[in-house]
Amino acid sequence: MSEKVRHPEKINKPINPIKKKPEWIRSKIIDSKVFFQTKQVVNKNNLVTVCQEANCPNITECWSKKHATFMIMGDTCTRACAFCDVKTGKPNNLDVFEPAKISTAVKNLNLKHVVITSVDRDDLADGGSEHFYKVVKATREKNPSTSIEVLTPDFLRKGDAYKKILKADLDVFNHNIETVPRLYTKVRPGARYFASLELLKNAKIFNKKVFTKSGIMVGLGEDKEEIIQVMDDLRFADVDFITIGQYLQPSVKHHPLSRYYHPDEFKELDSIARTKGFLLVSSSPLTRSSYHADEDFRKLQDARNKQLECHQHQ
Repeated sequence: MSEKVRHPEKINKPINPIKKKPEWIRSKIIDSKVFFQTKQVVNKNNLVTVCQEANCPNITECWSKKHATFMIMGDTCTRACAFCDVKTGKPNNLDVFEPAKISTAVKNLNLKHVVITSVDRDDLADGGSEHFYKVVKATREKNPSTSIEVLTPDFLRKGDAYKKILKADLDVFNHNIETVPRLYTKVRPGARYFASLELLKNAKIFNKKVFTKSGIMVGLGEDKEEIIQVMDDLRFADVDFITIGQYLQPSVKHHPLSRYYHPDEFKELDSIARTKGFLLVSSSPLTRSSYHADEDFRKLQDARNKQLECHQHQ
């Protein structure tokens, strides 16, 4: 039995058998040497990555390209979302050396783009926004040419705490909506759908230069019309970039997978999202928030430049 206990509060919940994965959901390793080099940097700096903690299906491919998503403020979340494989419990104190560790790892991996995320820290008065700010600031100082993306919690009931992060020199502000509003009480009980929308909307208002981004998982029991409504809601919040990926049930104690979407369905959702006016859309079975984030950032820049050119010629 694994020493890592996940979600002890789920022990008495029903068993949800895991459906066999279809042939189109397969992770791949591109360069095993680079994969282990990335792993060495992560281990040497004693860092936590969402790639490992959330059992991301793309870890082998991403680490083979020196792409790692750093998870700050520990490996223990104060919430227990039914879809997530990160452990829940009482977190440890913040690591004051973490900003230096993250910035050094980014330097050692020679990252052109870095994604920094975190667990929910409802135990902290500011939800950890000050710590986020310090990590981004240290990373920017040591890596001036690296583009920085943050994937943040919702800072529910933390007032204007989120603004501290947006005062840092970052390029992309990402907060995932995760699912449709009808499923929030079951899938994301500690969060509020409209609070997440408000966060994304306010982030863009507060810092108009930053790209805003959000993601949704499919296969949790939603229907097509609900997904389209989420797209509309995100565009109303002026979100630039939407990611749509397949929910993969981590264990029998997690929220049941309703079904696997076919790649053609993801292409259809991609087309629909583009008609809504997003600058960029990423929709595929293995799409995740930070999957191909570096390439996507360049695409975002190109899309914004084209948009500005169009406005100038009007």
